[in-house]
Amino acid sequence: MLEWLTAALGDDVGFWVEYLTNGKHLAFYASFRFTILAGILGAAFGLVFGLGGATLRRSGFAPLRWLGMGYINVVRGVPDVLFFLFFPLAFEQAVEWIIALNACSAEVREAATRWPPCAEANWFLGTTEYLLLASVSLGLVYGAFAANVINGAMNAVPRGQLEAARAYGMSRFQVLWGIQIRQMWVYALPGLSNVWMLLFKATSLLSLLQIADIVLWADRLGAPNFIARVGLVHGDWRWRYYLVLFIFYILVTWLSEKFFKMLMRRAGRGILAEAG
Repeated sequence: MLEWLTAALGDDVGFWVEYLTNGKHLAFYASFRFTILAGILGAAFGLVFGLGGATLRRSGFAPLRWLGMGYINVVRGVPDVLFFLFFPLAFEQAVEWIIALNACSAEVREAATRWPPCAEANWFLGTTEYLLLASVSLGLVYGAFAANVINGAMNAVPRGQLEAARAYGMSRFQVLWGIQIRQMWVYALPGLSNVWMLLFKATSLLSLLQIADIVLWADRLGAPNFIARVGLVHGDWRWRYYLVLFIFYILVTWLSEKFFKMLMRRAGRGILAEAG
């Protein structure tokens, strides 16, 4: 196939076909799935943490309300990169500490000068585990932003609906989950769309957790490439690969806008007139 293309279209086309279909580029194309999975899983975790944080923030029990306020305010104030590095590392070492309590003797733990204290307590994480930890980290960070958006959206639900529900004998929990949360989506979706955009942009940090993502591959493939048998294959092409990533994120943004507009239309059926 390559020889036919080279003969028909010239050496330049043959070079580009061979270059763009080598093993490293196939790995680069496959790495896009890590970014997409981290974005989707992170959004799912973020929505769960957001609903939980907003529910705690509105709790009538003061300690739970303080917990919700602390989660929303503290996590929003911590830089994304710091939290992205802290949580997976802390979780990994916490698991190794628990394993070490059973796998390592007390004498070994006390005399240890390295971590983990013994080889049996070493927890080896692969790409799947790091990807899951990264998704949870994204969910925790942007769940705080989502909780703030959801809390404001629940405040925007017409109070007459809540009073009518209480008049019918519904409990505080039933009013919260059966009325407010069901009605608040039309007010929350514009803010949640912004949270999603920020979350998906943060997937560019996956390489910090030893995941061979699109940013890491773009840096590797774009760097000056030397092969012993041919010499310099290309110079510094990193800007070209970063341009591909730029286009990819713009495309995701465009598709996300379309998706959230569809959700807005569906969420607003039957309540837009009242909300206006």
